[in-house]
Amino acid sequence: MIDYIIPNFIVLDLGSALQVVLLGFIGGVLSGFIGSGGAFFMTPGMMNLGISGVVAVGSNISHKFGKAMMGSKKHGELGNVDKRLGAFLILTSFAGIRLAVWINSMLFSGGGGGSHGEGGGDAASNLYISLVFVCILSLVAISMLRDALKSGDENGSGPSMKIANFLANIHLPPYVHFPVADVRVSLWVLMLVGLATGYLAGTIGVGGFIGVPAMIYVFGVPTAVAAGTELYLAMFMGAFGALNYAYQGYVDIRLMMLLYLGSLVGIYIGTYGTKVVKEVVIRIVTGSIILLCVVSRGVAIPIYLRQLHLISYDPAWDNYFNLGSKIMLFAAGISGCLLILVNVVKAYRQRRQIQSQIFQAPAEA
Repeated sequence: MIDYIIPNFIVLDLGSALQVVLLGFIGGVLSGFIGSGGAFFMTPGMMNLGISGVVAVGSNISHKFGKAMMGSKKHGELGNVDKRLGAFLILTSFAGIRLAVWINSMLFSGGGGGSHGEGGGDAASNLYISLVFVCILSLVAISMLRDALKSGDENGSGPSMKIANFLANIHLPPYVHFPVADVRVSLWVLMLVGLATGYLAGTIGVGGFIGVPAMIYVFGVPTAVAAGTELYLAMFMGAFGALNYAYQGYVDIRLMMLLYLGSLVGIYIGTYGTKVVKEVVIRIVTGSIILLCVVSRGVAIPIYLRQLHLISYDPAWDNYFNLGSKIMLFAAGISGCLLILVNVVKAYRQRRQIQSQIFQAPAEA
C-alpha cells in the first residue's frame, strides 16, 4: 500500500515546506477576504512546486473541509445558513465530485506522464485541471470585475435579478420552497447547480465560485445566506471529496497540515479586512487577483502540451515557463495580501486613535 501511495508525493525539503505554508497564508487571507475558498491560489501554487495536479486538488479539498466547518458554524450562529437548501444541493454535488474524481484518477493513472519543476506530475491530468481552471476562472474574474465596475457606477446597487426573474417565469415543476432564504426554486435547476458545484469542487477545488453566484443570481438568495449556505455545503463536499481522493491515494497529509498552518492565521486577517474595505474594492481586488492567477496557470500549459508531444520545443524552456508562472502567481497573491494588510493596519490605527480621544475627553473635562 505504501509503495503505491508514496510515488505520488514529492520530497518535501524546508524550502518547499515554507512555500506551502506561504501558499496557505496567502490563500487564507484571500479566503477570509473574499468569503470563499482560496483554492484558486493554492492549487496552482502547489502545481508550480512540482506537485501533481490531482494530489494538489486532493490535499486542498481535504484542507477545505476544516475551514468550511468553522465558517459554517459562524454563519449558522448569525442565521445565514439555509440547511434545507444545502441538503438538496448536497445530493447532486456528490455525483459531481464522484465524476471529477473518476476523470482525474483515470487521466493520472493512464495519462502521458512527464514532470516539471522539482517533482513529478502526470501531464494529461495537469493539462486537464489547468484548462478547466483557466476557462472557468476567466469567466468568474471577468464577470466579477464587470459587476463591480457596474455596481460602482450605480452607487452600490444590489446584485442583478435578471436570471432569477427569467427562470421564475419558466414553468419547471416540481418546486421547493426554502424558508430561510425565502425563495422557491425548481428541483431540476437545483440538481443542475449542485452537479456543477460538485464537479468544479472535485476538479479544481473552487466549487464556491459557482455555488455562491448561482444561489445569488439564479435562485435569488440574499448574499449573506448564499455565503453561509455555500460554506455549509462545502463542509460536506470537502469531507466527501477528501474520502474519495484519500481512497485513491491522492491526499498528502503533510501538505494539508502545512496549508492549515498558514491559512488559519491568514483567514483571521482576511476576515477583518472585509470590515474595513469597501465592497466594490473587495470585488475589484478579488477579480484582478483571480485574473492574474489564470494568466499564471496559462503560462504553465505549454509544459504539459510538450510532455504530451502535442507541441515541440527545447525541454530546457520548461523551467522558464514554470518559473514565470510561479513568479506571476506569487506576485498576484502577495500584492493582494499587502493591499489588504495595509487597509487592516490603517483601520486598526484609526480605531486606536478614536479610542484614545474618547478616553482623554472626560479626563480633560
